[in-house]
Amino acid sequence: MRIKKYLPTREQLRKTRSLQFLGDMILEPNLWHFNRYSLSFAALVGGFCAFLPMPFQMIPAAVICVWIRCNVPVTILLVWFSNPITMGPMMYFAYRVGLVLLGQDSQLALEAPNFQWFMDQIGQIWQPLILGCLICGSVVGVAGFVAVRLYYRWRITRYKQRKRSRKPAGVTRN
Repeated sequence: MRIKKYLPTREQLRKTRSLQFLGDMILEPNLWHFNRYSLSFAALVGGFCAFLPMPFQMIPAAVICVWIRCNVPVTILLVWFSNPITMGPMMYFAYRVGLVLLGQDSQLALEAPNFQWFMDQIGQIWQPLILGCLICGSVVGVAGFVAVRLYYRWRITRYKQRKRSRKPAGVTRN
C-alpha cells in the first residue's frame, strides 16, 4: 500500500483556505516527501513533541516541521501516540523519571486522580514532570532518529549487495 496516494497534492494544498496564511512555505517538498532526511527528523520531532505536557501537541510539532523542513504527516502520526488514553501513563512515567533525576520522593496521594486533583497538585509536580517530559521526549526522539537512519543504511547496503550479485562474473570495466 502506497501512503503517497493519501497525501494531498500541491494543488490541493495551494487551494486550502486554512493553510493560505503559510504561503508557499507549505509547498516545501521535504514537508511531504519520504526520504532519509525528512523521515529521520520527523521521528525526532514527533517523538519529542509526543511527550510535551500540553494539549494540541500537533501545533508545535507542525511549526517545528515547517521550520526544519521535515515530513509533516509522519510527525503528526507520531505525536498521536500520545492520545487521551496513553497520555496519563506517559506523563506519570515522565513524572517518575523526573523524580529520580531530581532525587526526590513522590509526595502525591493518588486518592482520586482527575483533572481537578491534577490542578491542585501542579505546584508540587511541575518540576519533575517538565524535566521527565523533556528527558523522555529527547530519548524517544533521538531513538526514532537513529532507527530511521539505521533503517536507511541497512536498505542501501542491501540494495548494493543485490546489485553486485546480479552483475555477470566475466564483465570488467576498462
